[in-house]
Amino acid sequence: MLIYVMIVVKKPLKNTVNRTMKLSKYLIGVWTAVVIYMLFMLLSGPKGISAYNQLLSEREQQWANIEKLEFINEELENTKNNLLFDQDTMLVHARQMGYAQEDERFIRIVGLGSLGSPPVMTGKIYITREPDFLSDKIIKIISICAGLLIFSFLLTFELIDSYTARSEKR
Repeated sequence: MLIYVMIVVKKPLKNTVNRTMKLSKYLIGVWTAVVIYMLFMLLSGPKGISAYNQLLSEREQQWANIEKLEFINEELENTKNNLLFDQDTMLVHARQMGYAQEDERFIRIVGLGSLGSPPVMTGKIYITREPDFLSDKIIKIISICAGLLIFSFLLTFELIDSYTARSEKR
């Protein structure tokens, strides 16, 4: 009697384990979707490695622009100091702008155009670009499609196995 009870108990356990194994293999499709979503978000998502590297290159360009602006600032500061404290430099600059001393006379030559003062380079505006990344919606679509593909493969293989098992029983 005890042997009969063990056999009866073992059969439902075996069927339960088989059923659980059959159902759990379809979870591979779900886990595939989760893993693919995670990898895409890590590599090319809005806060992923690709966007981070693009922001790092933008930061380097900003630092290079700041260094150029610091150099221009030093040149302008030197020019300002020369104009404030050096009389000769101030006279040259005033003549370039069209001013003269009281005892000087100008002769106007027609057709040469105005010489004007040389333009002062104050730097250029650098506008950062937005990093390129895959949107969350696209990543979700890709991961769901991959999960459904794995799920359909597993379902197809199980249907093929069940069909061959039925044909062998006949």
